[in-house]
Amino acid sequence: MVISDDKPSTCYIRLRKQSKVPPGQPVRLGDVAEVIVDSSWEAKLKQLVLLNPKPKDGNILLVDMMAIVRAIKAVAPALGIECFGQPHTLVEIVKQAKRPNPFFIAIVWLLLFFGSGLAIMNFHADVSMLQVHHRIIELLTGRKEASSFWFQACYSIGIGLGMVIFFNHIFRKKFNEEPTPLEVEMYLYQENLNQYIVTEEYQRLREADEKRE
Repeated sequence: MVISDDKPSTCYIRLRKQSKVPPGQPVRLGDVAEVIVDSSWEAKLKQLVLLNPKPKDGNILLVDMMAIVRAIKAVAPALGIECFGQPHTLVEIVKQAKRPNPFFIAIVWLLLFFGSGLAIMNFHADVSMLQVHHRIIELLTGRKEASSFWFQACYSIGIGLGMVIFFNHIFRKKFNEEPTPLEVEMYLYQENLNQYIVTEEYQRLREADEKRE
């Protein structure tokens, strides 16, 4: 049963952390936030235009909650507004993704493969790993001139298996739902990048307000 009264409606808004829109498309409230409001207002508010990005604005824009409140009050002055979560969101202007070039993928793969291989070999040379292996074989077998080939082969396989287990990833398959170390680092990098962009955008908005004054 729906209970009606004479009180003004309330709009509940929770901004998304980051959103994406294609070039040439205006940024609407429904693109950047979850909106709960009476059905009579829902469609209109979700289509409410907040920004019309221009090429000079760059590919990442900041949408502040105060700007959203002003835009809503312009079309619905009596509508109450309740905000949840963070007071801003970032909008990325993204072009249609292109298919990756197999040639560049192969080049990057080769650089990473040989680069990581050289890094491991240089590390082993620095710590005299070959001499360590020979010493371990001597302690195990009692023979100073015993071959360490099988020991080194097993050690090399163990390095590969250890890397696979550590990164929790082989090709596109993950062993469990835990994030890999690389995913965690990428997440932290993205968080720091977003915080920097937010700070710079607020500074730019303050400078623009000072110029208008």
